[in-house]
Amino acid sequence: MSLINDRFVLDYGGMVLYRGKEYPVTARDGNKLAFDGRAFYIPPGLSEDEIRDACAQLYRVLAKRHITARAAELAGKMSLTPAAVKITSAKTRWGSCSSRNNINFSWRLILASDPEIDYVIVHELAHLVEMNHSARFWRIVESVIPDRKKQESRLRVLERRLFDEGWG
Repeated sequence: MSLINDRFVLDYGGMVLYRGKEYPVTARDGNKLAFDGRAFYIPPGLSEDEIRDACAQLYRVLAKRHITARAAELAGKMSLTPAAVKITSAKTRWGSCSSRNNINFSWRLILASDPEIDYVIVHELAHLVEMNHSARFWRIVESVIPDRKKQESRLRVLERRLFDEGWG
């Protein structure tokens, strides 16, 4: 990431978020996309839009791996069983829960920190019990995430950053 004329530009050597931390985008020969815990590796010679698309592809894979595993773990702790957990391309919401007990999460959630991710997962799991935002619903959420208002606030800041950076 860099700023040019007050505009976010994603390029090689720039930094991108993953689970609330920044990692460099590094060119590596070949067509394979990878993340090794130190950097995002993408093919050289890509345009800014192609770099963004490559990172988004990696994010989808990483989100599927991490968020689905974490959702299973938290569901177990809450004694709940969603029908399915899916990763989507939703742009306007972090997650959703359907009347068929399917839980969906935007791949963009993987850019948030772990406490924020856990909050969104617990929020959607709580909808398996209470399909609204009643006092009972918030008690369920707060029994697992007592600082949920802090996480909500941090997610609003992240939403703005992602919008400004064009991940929108």
